Amino acid sequence: MKKELYFGIAIMAMILIGVSIAMPAPSEMTDGHLGLLMLSLVVVAIMLGFPTAFTLMGMGVIFTYFAYDGNIQKTLDLMVQSTYKVMTNDVLISVPLFVFMGYLVERANLIEKLFKSLHLAMARLPGALGVATLVTCAIFATATGIVGAVVTLMGLLAMPSMLKAGYDTKMAAGAITAGGCLGILIPPSVLLIVYGATAGVSVVQLYAGALFPGLMLTSMYIAYIIIRAKINPKCAPPLSEEERRVPLSPVLDSLKRTYGSSRAVSALVNGLKGRREGNLTGGQVAGQLFVAMIPAIFAAFILGLVYSSLTAPKEAAFDTSGLVSFGSGYESSGSSNYDFGLEEPAGAETTEAAAAPAVEEPVAKEAAAEAESTPAPTTFWIWLMAIVAVLGYYYSRLSFERLEVFKMLLTSFFPLAILIGAVLGSIVMGLATPSEAAALGAFGGLLLAAGYRQLSFPVLRESAFLTSKTTAMVCWLFVGSSIFSAAFALLGGQELVETWVLSLGLTPIEFLLLSQVIIFLLGWPLEWTEIIVIFMPIFIPLLPYFDVDPLFFGLLVALNLQTAFLSPPVAMAAFYLKGVSPPGVTLNQIFMGMIPFMFIQIFAMFVLYVFPQIGMWLPSVLYR
Repeated sequence: MKKELYFGIAIMAMILIGVSIAMPAPSEMTDGHLGLLMLSLVVVAIMLGFPTAFTLMGMGVIFTYFAYDGNIQKTLDLMVQSTYKVMTNDVLISVPLFVFMGYLVERANLIEKLFKSLHLAMARLPGALGVATLVTCAIFATATGIVGAVVTLMGLLAMPSMLKAGYDTKMAAGAITAGGCLGILIPPSVLLIVYGATAGVSVVQLYAGALFPGLMLTSMYIAYIIIRAKINPKCAPPLSEEERRVPLSPVLDSLKRTYGSSRAVSALVNGLKGRREGNLTGGQVAGQLFVAMIPAIFAAFILGLVYSSLTAPKEAAFDTSGLVSFGSGYESSGSSNYDFGLEEPAGAETTEAAAAPAVEEPVAKEAAAEAESTPAPTTFWIWLMAIVAVLGYYYSRLSFERLEVFKMLLTSFFPLAILIGAVLGSIVMGLATPSEAAALGAFGGLLLAAGYRQLSFPVLRESAFLTSKTTAMVCWLFVGSSIFSAAFALLGGQELVETWVLSLGLTPIEFLLLSQVIIFLLGWPLEWTEIIVIFMPIFIPLLPYFDVDPLFFGLLVALNLQTAFLSPPVAMAAFYLKGVSPPGVTLNQIFMGMIPFMFIQIFAMFVLYVFPQIGMWLPSVLYR
């Protein structure tokens, strides 16, 4: 602990020395220099342990008082206006609802079932326990968004299991800490909400844009575990036969003893129409057969929906060639002599009678066009054959043990996947606003807790209390950030920063590199909340000068801020894990285990920059 303390003191000393050298004499100091001094003092105060929100508010009010030359009334007016602006921000309504959903899902006690089912499902992969740990962390972190809870629970659950299986301590620690931090990137993420409210970017577009980068980073973590386990099996030994053994339910165990078949579906069909051992009923066997056929039923349902949408009759185009604009008849006959008599012109009846069939013919053609359906494209049939082939291979390999693992996944993985899919799908497809989707997620969390018989008044009370604490922290941070940003702009600090950055003559690539390096370094002493609310209002106004999309910049920042939880000395994920690890695990081992995953995060940022469509494609397709 002394090393971390000395490191923090050294950083604060460097900041103070740098400020004292860069600042001019007091007689030559301008308001812009006061703004930079305020920014430096805020960073030092936060590192000393003062609450971030109240530090921002206090520094903002004090330096606003200096900017207004001691006018208390104007200072208080700015404070009230900044607070009211935060109170009227509709985006922040979704924060307590998403947090409440996370605390309810955490208390549904799904994580143990999820981890067990995933590590049995992936038993044949190299590094199966590490892969299962990462996937469990990613799913649970996405559903809860609470890094501390995920790292702590997985430290209690997965760390002893991996150490017992002979895993390298550093690899085990790195997988847990890196996987637990994925919740701040993969939507629904509170970080993206905070960035969207700070930068004025649509949270819906941020969620759509962060989906594929989050999946990409998760895939890179998994690939690293598999490749390293393949190269060096000693650091991640394969599971033993005893650990791979899956205990069967009484129904499946009885059928396996009766038919001795390795194929579960054929044995279930024979058990349904043939002999059954013991007290097995046809209903029990039919229930197991239905569970086994769920993938095929789901695939048929989705393919049916796609087919119906592809072959739905198209609306006939309305022919407007015979229409005449309003008043054109009057204008064309303006030079003619009007006869206001009551006699009908000769031949009028004949003309109307002749025109009647001409009107009925297009109507008949339109009705026939509406009745015609569009044939499905060739691509659909190719996908159909591919899915049928995959299902055929799946059922040919489906043993009783694998069916039992699938049943475990049905009660652990799929409920969370449906909840996350419903929340994200409603947001990304434009069916609901983030606040409405968050309310749907909170209700889904209640249903999950009730379904697993964990919903009680103490659980509700504790979840509501923790939600109130977290929401109050976020909202006070926004109030402090708003006051601080207003004071910084009032002092001319923003203008001074812009002038200095533009005077460097940077290209867009150099600006992005500089900004991301600064954010990466800030992640060492500061947490992501402080970086977003303090420094994003400084970076965002610079983006138009370099033609950088704020949405793309936000995706880079979200990837970069993964390091805020993994970089010492304020690597909160390491301290969460250390608090629940076995006695032999040291903090240095945890730090060393996190370093490879930090390099993977940097590589993911490079890939996203080189191929920006990874993050920008989905928002461009859905919303632009």
